[in-house]
Amino acid sequence: MTAITKLTTVELKLLVREPGSMFTILIPLFILVVFGSSITPGDTVLLPMSLAIAVGLVGLYLLPTTLATYRERGILRRLSTTPVRPGSMLLVQLILQLVLALVAAALLLGVAGTVLGAHLPGRVLPFVVAFLLGTAAMFAVGLLIAALAPNGRSANGVGVLLYFPMAFLAGLIQPTDQMPVILARIGEYTPLGAFRQALQDVWAGHWPSPLLLGVMAAYAAIVSLAAATYFRWE
Repeated sequence: MTAITKLTTVELKLLVREPGSMFTILIPLFILVVFGSSITPGDTVLLPMSLAIAVGLVGLYLLPTTLATYRERGILRRLSTTPVRPGSMLLVQLILQLVLALVAAALLLGVAGTVLGAHLPGRVLPFVVAFLLGTAAMFAVGLLIAALAPNGRSANGVGVLLYFPMAFLAGLIQPTDQMPVILARIGEYTPLGAFRQALQDVWAGHWPSPLLLGVMAAYAAIVSLAAATYFRWE
């Protein structure tokens, strides 16, 4: 067994035991089930919202808190003296967090499609593109939080403080058609808002707007670059 494989195995066990992992899966599932009684077969809002909530929790809460905590405890610094470099830890964490987001998405789609009888997108490719770009954008923001936060607690706090206003602007707390026009328009240019709207377009049977895809790609690229610039291993 290689060092990377061992590291992945250990990190996977820690992720499974982490209470935050369960919350990122159960909270959006709870929202879906509670409001699912009113869902109609043609609904194009609730499931995209639930998916955006799940990815937002992973990207803004779990990912930055984990990485900042590892740096605070000196784990990343100690790895620099072993064959497993700190960059390997970062890569493993990104992969595992992506897997967690995919598991949450699969569970939401499965429950919505089989139990609630919800409408699922007919074409896979637009969904995959929107989901991966949205996840990349949210993970980039999480990496920037981890880069700037001095410890795990502050990363957690910053993530929570960012999540709620971002979720509001994205229409995850209040529908955008009930918000002032200017706020709804601003929300479309946030990473979470662009993600939610892109998924809603997919559920409506359309390709996401090129503008929305461009917004998510820009966040993923630019914010990731900023995170790489400011990230400290110790």
